[in-house]
Amino acid sequence: MRISQSGFAARRQQLMDQMAPGSVAIIPAAADVPRNRDVEYPFRQDSDFYYLTGFNEPDALLLLIPGRSEGQVVIFCRDRDPEMEIWNGYRAGPEGVCKQYGADQAYPVAEMDERMAELLEGRARLYYSMGSSEALDGQVRDWLNSIRKKARLGAVAPSEIVMLDHLLHEMRLFKSAEEIEVMRAAGRISAEAHVRAMKACQPGLLEYQLEAEITHHFAMNGCRLPAYSSIVGGGDNACVLHYTENRDELKNGDLVLIDAGCELDYYAGDITRTFPVSGKFSPEQQAVYELVLKSQLACIEAIRPGVPWIRIHDLSVEILTQGLIDLGLLKGDLEGLIESGAYKAFYMHRIGHWLGMDVHDVGDYKVNGDWRPLEPGMVMTVEPGIYISPQNEHVDKRWRGIGIRIEDDVLVTENGYEILSAGVPKSVAEIEQLMAR
Repeated sequence: MRISQSGFAARRQQLMDQMAPGSVAIIPAAADVPRNRDVEYPFRQDSDFYYLTGFNEPDALLLLIPGRSEGQVVIFCRDRDPEMEIWNGYRAGPEGVCKQYGADQAYPVAEMDERMAELLEGRARLYYSMGSSEALDGQVRDWLNSIRKKARLGAVAPSEIVMLDHLLHEMRLFKSAEEIEVMRAAGRISAEAHVRAMKACQPGLLEYQLEAEITHHFAMNGCRLPAYSSIVGGGDNACVLHYTENRDELKNGDLVLIDAGCELDYYAGDITRTFPVSGKFSPEQQAVYELVLKSQLACIEAIRPGVPWIRIHDLSVEILTQGLIDLGLLKGDLEGLIESGAYKAFYMHRIGHWLGMDVHDVGDYKVNGDWRPLEPGMVMTVEPGIYISPQNEHVDKRWRGIGIRIEDDVLVTENGYEILSAGVPKSVAEIEQLMAR
């Protein structure tokens, strides 16, 4: 399941339609990143560049020049090189980029400096995200200066540089029908992997062995890599929000928190489930778990167009804080505890984030200083949690070391919501029944 080339072309046109007349946009691809001597990390294309091209090679550059008679879409890419292709794989080359990826013109990267002045000259505005690459920032300055030096000959360089991020990231915030289909599949595959982990879990396994069950399912279903480093935290490790060492033994009587999602054609799944290593919750674990689940279900139910994003978070704070009072883990009145932020000792993050090509996806949460209302096509995570630190001496020892988060991926629809990750159980009874089988 992939985004079609017509989909990428429509995105480019949508962006150019929003650009000022007589302007040009520059969008760079990602580069290979060294891991150690003679080895690179697995290549992952820059999300903005891929969003507009579907082209998955490093060191490329996209120019969008609306209204240009010779062609509006220009791409610089690595040239074909039979010797290098023997070592590192086949390349599309300029000809392939035009045939396969919809470029009007394409040139080797080696020709970029000599051609760029001609492409930028006479354009009034340059859309470019300064600060993303120090090296490219320097090249852009050199290109503009080379045009300015020819001012006496009538050359005119762009006089205004505008950050491209806002236009492009606002587009990425709202998912098309094609994107939603890919994200449904990513949610389904991610959910299946969590079910597999629940079935495989038993005392004595190492956290990374449980991680391997998840990664294997991703790979066998078309997702070579996860969308982010998987979190598999047993016992006290579940209280570390971004725990990724995944090296400790899973012990009888402990909970294990798994936060993992696949990446399918550059779109992320992001699911968290917490369950008992032995398959049976203790009374304290169940009490905290059902509080977190109550909060999550209420927050998902509140999602619909027009509801401010912050209202979903505030609802989670209200429910979790009252629950902590009811369990005796906080003392005081609800309003005062919320106002003082006392709940943050147990719930220190927001309810969720935008989800898409990046697991923490782009898009503003506020517009003109106000929290933005939810709109159809947005996808967000809903992930309340309670983390009772093993060092928290203000609570009875029986509660310490319980860390629980429950997370699902939710699409805002015209009439409410759709849970994209619904295929993995989350009630106490469902989890215990699944693990008993």
